[in-house]
Amino acid sequence: MSTTSTPRSTDSRTADGDANPLNGVIAENIRNFRLRQGLSVDALAKLSGNSRAELTAVEAGRGPSSIDFLWTIARALDVPFSSLLSSGGSGGTTVIRRADSRPLASRDGRFSSRALFPFRGERQVEFYELRLAPGTDERADAHTIGTVENILVGSGVVEIETGDGAHRLEEGDTIQFDADAPHAYRNVGDGEALLYLVMTYVL
Repeated sequence: MSTTSTPRSTDSRTADGDANPLNGVIAENIRNFRLRQGLSVDALAKLSGNSRAELTAVEAGRGPSSIDFLWTIARALDVPFSSLLSSGGSGGTTVIRRADSRPLASRDGRFSSRALFPFRGERQVEFYELRLAPGTDERADAHTIGTVENILVGSGVVEIETGDGAHRLEEGDTIQFDADAPHAYRNVGDGEALLYLVMTYVL
């Protein structure tokens, strides 16, 4: 089955169409990290390869244009991706109901990502639920050195492209790979694919 490439872009609205409540959190975190490192907006834009206009808009709370944008900022600031989404808070026990979760969706709605634990402070582990519509080809740039992705296929048939080739996986299969090289997730089945992703960092 041929795949159709979709842009790795995430709207500033959630999958259900509401304004994304993470926009303000992202804006505050980027601004705080930037100022803490003594960087101007122009300097961070240059380091991350983004335009000053887009960075200014994100810091104003209008939301990032894409998931890739956040990855470039995280790499430029040398911080974990999740730290840009962290809303602070203490430890203890937290229950997140599915009805209360806020998955990020691509503009065409064919790819969505839902964090399965709250972003609080800097973590070395992140846990996501990924959903890919049939034909989706979601490409990711290299993450920071030492990042590893561990994926379990909950349902569907996918092809995961890593630095050493493409790997076809079906329900119940798992894969672990170094994510500090470009990689891709493809749904090569007839129905929606459900993946569970655990991402680990070296801090």
